Amino acid sequence: MDADDETGFDIADTPEKRELKSRLMELREEHRALDSAIFALQEQSGGDALQLARLKKRKLVLRDQIQWIEDRLTPDIIA
Repeated sequence: MDADDETGFDIADTPEKRELKSRLMELREEHRALDSAIFALQEQSGGDALQLARLKKRKLVLRDQIQWIEDRLTPDIIA
């Protein structure tokens, strides 16, 4: 992670890049929250298996969305 990844914004960014970075931060936060919720549900004896499956599926969707945005933000490097 470089310096502008820490803050999320760079003066040279286009409005589209700033929007993607903002959305990326939101998705990462939701992904972390789902981690906590899944862990808590797994710790409960007799936790709701259906709810657990839904949370895990949502987490996978978020991971895919995060990856898509990261791919858009990473410049293509021609070797």
